[in-house]
Amino acid sequence: MPENTDIPPENNTNNTGRRLSRQQVLTMISAASLNFSSMICYSILGPFFPQEAVKKGVSDTMIGVIFGSFALCNFVSSLILGKYIVQIGAKFMFVAGLTISGVVTILFGLLDKAPDGTIFIVLCLLVRCVDAVGFGASITASSSILAKAFPNNIATVLGSLEIFTGLGLVLGPPVGGLLYETFGYEVPFITVGCFILAMVPLNIFVLPTYDDLPGKNSFLALVKLPKVIILCFTIYSLGASLAFLDPTMSLFLIETFGLKVSYVGLVFLGLALSYSLSSPLLGVVSDRLPELRKWLLIFGNLGTALCFFMLGPAPIFHIESKLWLFIFVLVLDGFCIGLSSIPVFPEMLSAAYENGFEEGLSTLGLISGLFSAMWSTGSFVGPTLGGFLNEKFHFQWASAFQGLLPLVSFVLSLIFYSWEAKRKKKRSTSLETNSTVQEREPLVQEE
Repeated sequence: MPENTDIPPENNTNNTGRRLSRQQVLTMISAASLNFSSMICYSILGPFFPQEAVKKGVSDTMIGVIFGSFALCNFVSSLILGKYIVQIGAKFMFVAGLTISGVVTILFGLLDKAPDGTIFIVLCLLVRCVDAVGFGASITASSSILAKAFPNNIATVLGSLEIFTGLGLVLGPPVGGLLYETFGYEVPFITVGCFILAMVPLNIFVLPTYDDLPGKNSFLALVKLPKVIILCFTIYSLGASLAFLDPTMSLFLIETFGLKVSYVGLVFLGLALSYSLSSPLLGVVSDRLPELRKWLLIFGNLGTALCFFMLGPAPIFHIESKLWLFIFVLVLDGFCIGLSSIPVFPEMLSAAYENGFEEGLSTLGLISGLFSAMWSTGSFVGPTLGGFLNEKFHFQWASAFQGLLPLVSFVLSLIFYSWEAKRKKKRSTSLETNSTVQEREPLVQEE
């Protein structure tokens, strides 16, 4: 029987320069289409929805809740879907989630017809929650499929695909702002929703099917690992930091610098471009020099914290808010977030495998689900708490408070990796001592 060349043996992916198989190429195409469509859908709200919601009688705090509800539902769905990805089927989960998201995105564009106040708020929350389940399914399945197809180069692949994530983030705000100013509230959502639905037939055709047997490991066993706990907090802090900007940044730019909605969308480009352009290089570094991952995480967390202290800037610095300074810090923040986020997934994989987790789609589903759940938790707390702090203390203090999360993550990462290095050094010294003792023992014992 001829060998199926479409399905690459896992050990064939050791060499990043090896030519990709047809199945790997198709998998990357599917993941790229999801990254782009999900991010353009996510980022399109930022420039104009907060102002539109205010017209509907929604407070800053409730605007944050509407943004954060997406993440809360994503948290629940990611854990459940990550656990049962083998039973459901990764490809079916991917395609079904994308279909749901396309439909509800179009529905979100019709909400301006809803009555002001409570009814508008309830409908926004309902649509956002259903959308979260859809994208939670697609993202969890996508991460698992990629890790299955590229077991030894996952950081490189994820980093390369972040170009499409960044492209979606880059195009979402300006395109959304332009369509909003030109055609009104409905058109941006209907356009993006139809684009997402157009991706469905493509993925049905090109996405390979990966089958596996259910595993015996659980989320509880995974989150008991010390390294995984630290990494989960890192994911949470990054998700919260990014999502904090959604309901607050546009209002700050408009009130402080008098920018138009279309220009606000352009400011969003700073973070998205620096993140997406640096991610491929950081992915290569993470895969080829795994010993540097801890330093990427540590300095990335520290840099992210400092950037959020300087976004306002925080009143304690007594620095006047300048548009050029805001954009510069935002660009630097995108790079720092890439430093922290790119190494997280391979670090979680290595921690699981080092502690006896079986290799396969089941473990990958657990890690993908946990990653998505922690990011979603941060994405819920970030805009919800951020909207409240922005309303009570203004953007300068709210941004500084948000910077405390990556700062705590920096401290925890530094302590853990220092402890781990000390433990490994002690273990190495112990092994060398035992080896020396054994070498000194005579081969034949004297009677």
